[in-house]
Amino acid sequence: MGLANIHHLIAEIRATLIAQFQAADVWFDAPEHVLGSRPRPGSWTAAEILEHITLTNHFLLILIRKGALKSLQLLENQNLEEVATHYVFHQEKLEEVGTLGSFIWTRPEHMEPTGAPGAAVRARMKEQLTECLDWLDQLSQGAGILYKTTMTVNDLGKIDVYEYLYFLAMHIRRHLMQLEGCLAK
Repeated sequence: MGLANIHHLIAEIRATLIAQFQAADVWFDAPEHVLGSRPRPGSWTAAEILEHITLTNHFLLILIRKGALKSLQLLENQNLEEVATHYVFHQEKLEEVGTLGSFIWTRPEHMEPTGAPGAAVRARMKEQLTECLDWLDQLSQGAGILYKTTMTVNDLGKIDVYEYLYFLAMHIRRHLMQLEGCLAK
């Protein structure tokens, strides 16, 4: 791929994160009857979906932080230019994460909504976007390709920090599709 292409990839990830977070943020301004209604019995409300997004982001950001710090440490001992020549960003597989119903995955219990107030959820979501963009800034030279950890969702296997950030954006996109179902009621 090369470092020049990785710099383009980072710009694309940044734009994708901003777009997905902004699209989710709009939902906080929906009328209360939209935020609180269930499209079907047993489903989540729009407010619960938004909280779930932030809960999932919280746990993804733990992995992103760890991976980013390890990547920056590895930068001291790695030839980034050489590693970049063999780099593959698994965009197609990651994009499946952003499509509602593309695969079955049961979320862990700690990612289920608890009923947090919408203002707190919105503030948390804004903080999460800022953190994602800060990590992209810190990894702007390409170091995010140097460290990988396993992602079991959709059998992704070992993914790097940039792929985790894109995964996070695709997870939001997936739930934006689910949020549209709250309007269809």
